[in-house]
Amino acid sequence: MQNKRLGRSDLMITTLGLGAWAIGGPWKYGWGNQDDRDSIRTIHRALERGMNWIDTAPAYGLGHSEEIVARALDETSFRPLIFTKCGIVWNSKREPSFRIDRQSIEREVEDSLRRLKVDVIDLYQVHWPMPENDIEEAWSTMARLKEKGNVRYIGVSNFSVEQMERVRSIAEITSLQPPFSLVDRSAADKILPYCLENGIGVINYSPMASGLLTGKMTRDRIQNLPPDDWRRKSEEFKEPKLSRNLELVELLRGLAADHRCTVAEIAIAWTLCNPAVTGAIVGLRNPDQVDGIIGAHEVRFSDSELKRIEQFLQKDEKS
Repeated sequence: MQNKRLGRSDLMITTLGLGAWAIGGPWKYGWGNQDDRDSIRTIHRALERGMNWIDTAPAYGLGHSEEIVARALDETSFRPLIFTKCGIVWNSKREPSFRIDRQSIEREVEDSLRRLKVDVIDLYQVHWPMPENDIEEAWSTMARLKEKGNVRYIGVSNFSVEQMERVRSIAEITSLQPPFSLVDRSAADKILPYCLENGIGVINYSPMASGLLTGKMTRDRIQNLPPDDWRRKSEEFKEPKLSRNLELVELLRGLAADHRCTVAEIAIAWTLCNPAVTGAIVGLRNPDQVDGIIGAHEVRFSDSELKRIEQFLQKDEKS
């Protein structure tokens, strides 16, 4: 798998990385129950198939995702790059909230180092720019953590261009983690060009639109999602957007047949076409899913195929 430099850092990452959101298990924004052994086998399969980085966060399962990553790495000789985040904390009732002040971030990084069983975090990211008034304090704290050696590089997630501008004068931004997919293209207009122009790496999340663009999501499956799966509340999984999204899947299914690959690989590959994107975060829950996405980095679209996709997207925007 091709390696690309993340921003101006010396981190060389594969174009696909394992996203560990779902393997965190139940919490307010979880994906329902998850078998830990499946999670560990999934991590092992992803590393065996060539991925060299894992993106997680304390919020995913309220610490559980980081712990599972550590358990998986205890059982393998692979040593991937570890990316995690700060900014979502929780109380004794497991109620999450946003907090990015200095004391909170300093406490969070120590907790993440302990859960992950590492001496240094390769990329540490502010998960959300909230509360927004605290982003300068947060970024100054992140810069100090880098100077102290707790983390190698620092990045942001879900930041706007204006918010990145506010913190860039404090310290360099290695990377941005935005949502970017055929369903959510909002980053394409301003955010991705800004990152490309300013040497900020991009690792986009949800390239498969939280499962909508895998080719396996049906109306019946959506209706039967567990009650604690956050997607039940997503507007993309409801009408009127659901019909449009399923229509898009049928277009991708035709392209997948032509390329002899999966629908998911087509969806991911489209995001990798953007010159600003360094790598895509692919969320996985079982080993078989790894095999269904790993070929995305090999897909090359013709001009006519990209035009067909663009025509669909433009038609959708006008409707």
